[in-house]
This record gives sequence, structure tokens and C-alpha cells, in this order.
Amino acid sequence: MEKQGELLPKDVKSLSAIIKKYDGEKEFLICILQDIQEKYGYLPENILIKTSEKLDIPLIQIYGVATFFKAFRLQPRGEHMVQVCLGTACHVRGGERLLEKVQRTLGIGPGESITTDKMSFTLETVNCLGACALGPVMVVDGKYYRNMTTNKVEPILNRYYSSSGSRRN
Repeated sequence: MEKQGELLPKDVKSLSAIIKKYDGEKEFLICILQDIQEKYGYLPENILIKTSEKLDIPLIQIYGVATFFKAFRLQPRGEHMVQVCLGTACHVRGGERLLEKVQRTLGIGPGESITTDKMSFTLETVNCLGACALGPVMVVDGKYYRNMTTNKVEPILNRYYSSSGSRRN
């Protein structure tokens, strides 16, 4: 296991290439973070530490940018992305009950990690999916499921367990 802050040679090479692409300019931090996330699927802590050193930017400033923009992720995502809408229209039609059922089905409690233990699913709540007349809405890997009820959750999620060969946590 690598120590915090240490990088494998391939990671050093990748990070150097990303930073070189932007001539090592601090002003391109957001672009650099986007490229890092594109490569790894999220922003690994050891990569951010090395980015801080290479760009001579305080790590706290990098984390400030990474946590300010919702597009950045500091944790890896699961194989399948589940989004539950909690916007006003979905909320009044049972969005909270839907979310609770998804959490129970995936084994993710309120306030716990949003990714299941085996990295099968990541759960996010969103304020609007632009399908207000179809609410409550759940989206799995970009596929919209409309007029959701708690009874529909398990059969839908089970399809994704079987399609990926992954097993429930």
C-alpha cells in the first residue's frame, strides 16, 4: 500500500502530463482538476497533494475549489449511479419515501457514505431532473424511471445487480 502523498510512477507521469498541458499555470487549476477527475473518476487525495506541490498552491485552496464545484468528486463512484429527485414536485409526490427505500435497498443509511461497500452503486440526491410532471423520478445510469413508488425500487435496482454481475452488499 502506498503512503499518503506518494504516487506510483505511472501516476507521477500522468499528473506531470496534465500539468504540462496547461504549462504549469496556477490559473488553470480548475482545468487541471477536471483532467485529473477524467483520468481517475474522482480526485484522489494523494494526487491532490502532489498537485499542490507541483503548482505551489496550498492544499487547502485546492480543496476549496474541489468542494465548491459540485462537478468534482473526492470519493470514487460506484459502478452504477442512482439519482433521486427531491425537487418540489417530486418531494410532494413521495420523493423522500422513495429515497428512504433506495437507501434501505442499497444498505446506505442517512448520513453514511453515498457509495455502497462493494462499489456497486453511488446514490445522489438532486434538486431537479427536469421531469417534474413525471415525479417522483429516479435515474439509474442516465435512464429515467418516472412515477416511482417504493414497490418499484427493488425490481429496478435488481436489474442493475444482475446486469453487472455484481452482488448485493
